[in-house]
Amino acid sequence: MFLQDEQHVRIGIVGAGFAGLGMAIRLIQDGERDFVVWERDPEVGGTWWANTYPGCQCDIPSHLYSFSFAPNPGWTRTYPLQGEIERYLRDCADRFGVRPHLRLGCPVTAAEWDEEAGVWRLETAEGRWTADVLVGAPGPLSEPAIPELPGLDSFAGECFHTARWEHGVDLEGRRVAVI
Repeated sequence: MFLQDEQHVRIGIVGAGFAGLGMAIRLIQDGERDFVVWERDPEVGGTWWANTYPGCQCDIPSHLYSFSFAPNPGWTRTYPLQGEIERYLRDCADRFGVRPHLRLGCPVTAAEWDEEAGVWRLETAEGRWTADVLVGAPGPLSEPAIPELPGLDSFAGECFHTARWEHGVDLEGRRVAVI
């Protein structure tokens, strides 16, 4: 049974990083158009959108770090910087027609399998959805994991995660600890 305020889609994808975009592109290439990609951030890229700390770059050679169906002969270095990877992913989303399927700035807050109806029921920032198939593609490196360190709650200095880098904080001449 479907509720009146629910939208239905055949395939739902959670996350618009490499995995989510790759799935979306392959669906389009196979002629599938009944799908949505929900992304909590305001742009595609996943880990490469969220992590913008100074010197952020990939530790995998660039010729290996691209979709097999969209090689990038224009990588500027063997180990590309964050911005170059993010631009590559935005370009792939545009070039392969994924944009109409994107719901940017739209986190999925709940997903539950409804056995009786045979669908996934989802709660998103844009309302309720159902999906016949749900693909989870959230990037683990875009979600801050803050360790429970004694004294962290009373630490007087600046404290932030690399996935939520505070670009306004001047670190020049300061002692910095990376945990």
